[in-house]
Amino acid sequence: MKTLSTLEQTKRVGTGLAFILFPLIFVFAFAVHPDLLHPRLLGPAELALRAHGNDLLQFAHALVTLNTGLLVVAALHLMGVLERHSSGWAGYVGGAIAIVGALILAADKGALCLTMSALDALPESVFAQTLPGVLAIFMKQGWLVLLWGIVCLPIGFAVQAVALLKTRALPRWQGGLFLIAILLIAVPDGLEIVNLSASVVMAVAFVPYGLQLIAQAVQAAAPSAGALGSRLAETPSFQEARD
Repeated sequence: MKTLSTLEQTKRVGTGLAFILFPLIFVFAFAVHPDLLHPRLLGPAELALRAHGNDLLQFAHALVTLNTGLLVVAALHLMGVLERHSSGWAGYVGGAIAIVGALILAADKGALCLTMSALDALPESVFAQTLPGVLAIFMKQGWLVLLWGIVCLPIGFAVQAVALLKTRALPRWQGGLFLIAILLIAVPDGLEIVNLSASVVMAVAFVPYGLQLIAQAVQAAAPSAGALGSRLAETPSFQEARD
């Protein structure tokens, strides 16, 4: 394996950690939703009241907000992988769509979820008076209609997943699990058991891949350290110190 610069090693380790962490954060976030074993579609009022006063769920939503940065890292990395396998346009278009979706996911969690954590600080009588405004938010009134653009996230990653399968840039089992997971993870609120299952499938696909990237960076660092030691041993000052 060719020697990588320290910067390249750091980038590869960081990318590997992104592929390990982002599916695991989704697993945690969906696992803490209430009524997992009683799936049903929820309306705006039910979604708002479900989030109200649920500190663990609010924490999970905060993690997902931060997780969007890792999704951008993953999309950019897959762009590069597909470019090296003659599917550069598919990687670029899919990655660009996925990045837009990731940004909208961050906005979605900020508007619909983190806002609820601030309202939890209000007395219940005051919170009840805010419900009309809360419902307007959860019904995506006004410019919040842009939050429907969150569908760009699974669409963009699905384009990349299909390209990965076509080019075999990743083992077919990883590409196949990625495609299945990204399609299932987009099911509506209230069916989090499906989202959770999809997140587990994605973790099975990408945690080993992330570990592989980190292992490659570590292996590439070993020759670099050995070469540095050899050059140091050949210097006169080093030889004199040994004598």
